[in-house]
This record gives sequence, structure tokens and C-alpha cells, in this order.
Amino acid sequence: MKKLVVVFFVLISLFASAQKFQNLAMTPPMGWNSWNKFACNVSEKLLKETADAMATNGLKDAGYEYIVIDDCWQISRDSMGFIVADPVRFPSGIKALADYIHSKGLKFGIYSCAGTKTCAGRPGGRGHEFQDAYMYAKWGVDYLKYDWCSADGQTQKESYTLMSQMLKEAGRPIVFSLCEWGGSKPWEWAGEVGHLWRTTGDIGDCFDCFLDQGSWKSNGVMKILDLQKDMRQYAGPGHWNDPDMLEVGNGGMNENENRAHFSMWCMIAAPLIAGNDLRNMSAKTLAILTNPDVISVNQDALGIQGLKYASKEGLETWMKPLSNGDWAVCFLNRSEEAKNIDFDWAKNVVNDDFSKRKLDATAETFKIKDVWSKKDLGTTKKALNASVPSHDVLMMRLSLVK
Repeated sequence: MKKLVVVFFVLISLFASAQKFQNLAMTPPMGWNSWNKFACNVSEKLLKETADAMATNGLKDAGYEYIVIDDCWQISRDSMGFIVADPVRFPSGIKALADYIHSKGLKFGIYSCAGTKTCAGRPGGRGHEFQDAYMYAKWGVDYLKYDWCSADGQTQKESYTLMSQMLKEAGRPIVFSLCEWGGSKPWEWAGEVGHLWRTTGDIGDCFDCFLDQGSWKSNGVMKILDLQKDMRQYAGPGHWNDPDMLEVGNGGMNENENRAHFSMWCMIAAPLIAGNDLRNMSAKTLAILTNPDVISVNQDALGIQGLKYASKEGLETWMKPLSNGDWAVCFLNRSEEAKNIDFDWAKNVVNDDFSKRKLDATAETFKIKDVWSKKDLGTTKKALNASVPSHDVLMMRLSLVK
């Protein structure tokens, strides 16, 4: 009985003192995850080829750094309870794979689940939290995505807090990505537990629809965007709302829609986790994923999530305060027809109570740059007149004239 009491107080001490690793993910994480394109068809070969592509095709230079293997890499546990990788698909082992990815100047991420099984039915983490954290540290893992399948009888806050503590105890700084689909409103409690948390169910490769996956449904890009309402106060350096991975380049959307998808994820300070085949993508897809002016809006040091300022007849106006007094402004056309814009900056004074910032063109002048066309659109002294194609954006950076 005395031993049980000691163990109990040790666990209470851990819960009281251990927190996530600090000073990680100070801007939204950027990388790639295998699930959207490859699901369970993952292998050592795929991950190495993807790392090769990221290191050489401009993605690494644009800021992408994580190569994350999702579900189905694991096959069993050994006699001691340690997780075992599929020896056929990963013949060199996970440590060798991580070393290879690190040799490219990139970081390595892995997947597991808080329940007894993963969403694909592989061994989950429940009851093996420290063993798994120890192995991740030993292998050189830099990022952990932790799912929420087969978790009957568990509560999200307790399960994710425990895994966060075990990662901390294992000693290797690892970005912790909570993937419980927003069911427990993690944005309200996970800031001390993880570095990012999913806010919704899975994303689907379509602009504005639901996709029936049989036992569940995925949300199109616009459906996901609508679900981000009233969450911006919870995001910031080291703690991000995660509306799920990017579907850019997976074939379900046209160029306009891919551009709008990427733009809005940048406007709302979402993690930029590509989900396409990096080894085989079009020049247009690569150009979208690597646009430096758009990425700079996402990676702005202030880490402020954008706000929807106005919406009328399918045309939305979004605003995002940036460093050095700048702003990002994005007109999103969700309708089936092109929309004309006649926006008088002087008549649209934006007061953002959350960031304590004001966009007031009567008091300050801003230069306007179209971040997709790279064109100079003048200044805020004149009203903006433009047209936005269907399912597309006009995204601009407003730079304060000092």
C-alpha cells in the first residue's frame, strides 16, 4: 500500500510540474505529412524520396522542414511492450530513416494514437506512453502527431497531458500535435500541453463540400474555414489552431481553389503541412506552396490569427495584423461568379480588439502589394477597384509608409 501511495504522489507531481517543451513552433509548423495522398501506403522508400524532393525543389528554402510519417508504419509490440515498425516497409528501421532525413537538413515526425489502436487499427499508445516517448527520443523524432481513435473510457485532456509529460520526461524536444478533432475544445486547455491542436474533423480534397468516407465524412476547405470561428484568441507563438493539412496539389481542386486554400491557411496562421506527392507535382502547385510573400504572412513573428472583417454575397474580407505595422488583407470569393471590389480604405477603419491594432487609412498611408501577381496596387489613399475570379482570392500586403 505504501508503494502505491508513493507512486500516486509521484504521478501527481508529474501532472503538476511537467509541461510541453517551450520555445518550439514559435511560428506555425511547416512540413509534409503522408496521410492525405498515401494513407497506409507508406514506406522507407517513400519517406526518403520525399525528403530528397523537399531538400532540392525549393520547399526547404521556402521554410518547410518536417517530414511526418502518418499511420501504418507500426505493426506490433515486442515482448517488452516496445513499438515495432513494419520490417518489410521499413527494413532499415525508424532510427536510420530519421538519420537520413536529418542528413538533408530536415526534421522527422511520426504518428501514434492516444487510444489502444490507431485509426488504421495498428497498436496505439495507451498504456505505453513512456515507452513510446523513450523510443521517439532514441530514434531522433522531432514532431509527434497523436490521434484519437479507440479511446473509449479516456478523456482528451488527461490522455494528451500524460503523453506531453512523457515526451518531456524522455528529454528530446518534440513538437506535440494533438489530433482529437476538436471534440473537447482543445483550444481552451491545450496551450500548456501541445504546440498545435486540430480544431475539426479531417479535411477533404474539395473546395466547399462534404465527402462521404463511409463511416465518417470529411470537410471541404470552406467548411473547415467556417469552423474556425471564435478561436483566434487561442493561437499564437508556440500554440496554434490546426484546421488540418493542406490538400493543395491533390487533384480535387483547380488552381484558383488551391490558391484560395493556401491563402486562407496563411491568413489564419494555420500550420502549413503539405499533403501531396512532393516527388511529382506541377510547376503551378510548387509555385503556390512556395510563394514567399504569402508564406511570410503565415510565418509573421506576431503569430496573430486573421479575422473575418466582412462578408457579402459570397465575397469575404479578411484582415491579419503583421509585424512593423503592416497588414495582410484578403478578399475571398466563395461564389460561382467573379466579384468586383470597390473598397474605400478611408471608410473602412478596422479596430481589432484582440490584437489592439487599428487599420486607419485616414491616419496612416500604406503601400499595397498583390502577393500573388507581385503587382504594386498603389496606396490606401485611393479606393481599391479590382475583380476576383470565382473560388479565388485577391491577397495583399499593406506596408506602412513611415
